[in-house]
Amino acid sequence: MNAFKRIISVGVIALGLFNLLDAKHHKEKKEDHKITRELKVGANPVPHAQILQSVVDDLKEKGIKLVIVSFTDYVLPNLALNDGSLDANYFQHRPYLDRFNLDRKMHLVGLANIHVEPLRFYSQKITDIKNLKKGSVIAVPNDPANQGRALILLHKQGLIALKDPSNLYATEFDIVKNPYNIKIKPLEAALLPKVLGDVDGAIVTGNYALQAKLTGALFSEDKDSPYANLIAAREDNAQDEAIKALIEALQSEKTRKFILDTYKGAIIPAF
Repeated sequence: MNAFKRIISVGVIALGLFNLLDAKHHKEKKEDHKITRELKVGANPVPHAQILQSVVDDLKEKGIKLVIVSFTDYVLPNLALNDGSLDANYFQHRPYLDRFNLDRKMHLVGLANIHVEPLRFYSQKITDIKNLKKGSVIAVPNDPANQGRALILLHKQGLIALKDPSNLYATEFDIVKNPYNIKIKPLEAALLPKVLGDVDGAIVTGNYALQAKLTGALFSEDKDSPYANLIAAREDNAQDEAIKALIEALQSEKTRKFILDTYKGAIIPAF
């Protein structure tokens, strides 16, 4: 074999070894991302499912397939979590969860705060709250926690006075002063954006305001609102390593940036 042929032969062998090592590297890398388990998380479509979608690849790298199950109400995600159809959910704040547990005799557990959705007042009838007329109808969420939250917001605006402004579960029966003779209309939270043409104003939760692309709120909760949306689980799986991995991904700087860049202040990171 002459020198030229020996060089060619060595080159072919070297190339073969390189390809073999490269294939092994890619196989090992693929095995690193091999899915070892599935994590089912219930969420409202906006913004919760969107935020969850942003961490799908992060969990995949840890061998976890994140399955996002969308719900459009505030009841079914907790029922599904309680009966084991879900591993966790992400749609509610702690006052809502506490009241739900109390009313339904459940023991769901709030694990980690992710973001805050300030309540906001929207109207198609007026452009300044000073123009609110006596006898106006204001729609509010009908679930106990968010209804109390909405009434506290009206109290802070001076539109009504509550017997105890710190009562998170206040109802219209707790109103002690009503100088504008406002009529409170409790409705399912998802319906509030749809009835704006029929009422003088509505206090809408952040997720449904985003979903309906509402703009031009006349007033809103302070940015330091305590109503942070959280990851919830059951007592029996609260220490699940996959749920811990989900929380770690959601409370990362990457997710903080995603929330700030995507929602531009409509919702705020709570970690």
